[in-house]
Amino acid sequence: MLTEKGFQRRRFDDLFSEAEDKAREVYGEQINTSERSFLGIMLRIFAWFLAKIWAVAEDVYNSAYIPTATGNNLDRLGPYVGITRVLDQYASGVVKISGTPGHSEAAGFRVGTESGIQYETLEDFTIGPDGMVLVKVEAIEPGQSGNVAAGLVNVVVNPNPDVTAVTNPERITGGREKETDPEFRSRFELSVAGGGSASLDAIRGALLRLEKVRAADVIDNKTMEVDAAGRPPKSIQVYVLGGDDQEVAETIFAKQSGGIETYGDISKEVLDLGGYPHTIKFSRAEEVPIYVRVEVNKNDRYPADGDDLIRNAIIRYIGGEDAAGSYYNGLSMGAPVVFTRLISAVYSVDGVEDVALTVGSSSQNMQSQNVEIAPYQVAQTTAGHIEVSSHV
Repeated sequence: MLTEKGFQRRRFDDLFSEAEDKAREVYGEQINTSERSFLGIMLRIFAWFLAKIWAVAEDVYNSAYIPTATGNNLDRLGPYVGITRVLDQYASGVVKISGTPGHSEAAGFRVGTESGIQYETLEDFTIGPDGMVLVKVEAIEPGQSGNVAAGLVNVVVNPNPDVTAVTNPERITGGREKETDPEFRSRFELSVAGGGSASLDAIRGALLRLEKVRAADVIDNKTMEVDAAGRPPKSIQVYVLGGDDQEVAETIFAKQSGGIETYGDISKEVLDLGGYPHTIKFSRAEEVPIYVRVEVNKNDRYPADGDDLIRNAIIRYIGGEDAAGSYYNGLSMGAPVVFTRLISAVYSVDGVEDVALTVGSSSQNMQSQNVEIAPYQVAQTTAGHIEVSSHV
């Protein structure tokens, strides 16, 4: 039932107990409602179906709220703050195709790896006089499987006498899985203030709604004096990680308060609705590399790829690029790396019995404590910065 404390779901035991009480009220206290009696069996079946209905009603109630909504129900809440879930992304990169000089192929020419991962060219190409050409390609299937190391794309899917070889000089990256519910909830909370204007939260929220912005923060100087960081009186300094410079500047201009000066080392010109130019300044966030060393005692349930799963769990928490080239936002700007949260990430992998972990902003200074991050900094890590050793 719905009360002032929220939705109170009725469980099977509650429903059966009420049905049993009603049966005794109607047929007398001596009525047999045991598990083997006809009436007892019918009451239990009836209570079971009612419990299923109550469970659905609870799910419907929870689907209206960010902390409890899941799947498509959570997706439907995103547009209220102007965001949508990041879907599967396709890996992309550049391949070098060799063959007969002057030979041309239309976009969609397929190449692949020996393991069966396929890519198609994004544009028409013509092999140059030197017998080779560089062409942009994109994976046929979305997800991390399309991220491969340099030199692995070496198969011409449809053999052609005028195309003799293919290779990828650099690794192909950018493929990632669909954004998970916890990741989407975190971005929702950071973006919720973006619908307003003329406040620090509104500017920050609007920036975080830009597709390529991974982190943002706004620091203001409310005084009438230049502050210790050199910010002019009554000014703001916006720190941004990722995103296009011009798009960032236009977003700041659309949300900032009139008469407030912007400060930073990047300067862009933005036109207002009347066509008059305004100079908007901001700064790029400082990325703090995070190094983690993990020693795990494992049991028989520990998977064969457990070490990689631990690395991925840590990267998802901190933020950064995993070994497959997928990027995760992780912590917001200025958020510390919490030691106990790292421990929890490691324990999320099945088969972990005990953990010894150190963390730091350099590989020479690692300790079992939090790593503090300045307001204009953002913690980032990579698979190469995480050392995992496991033993029984």
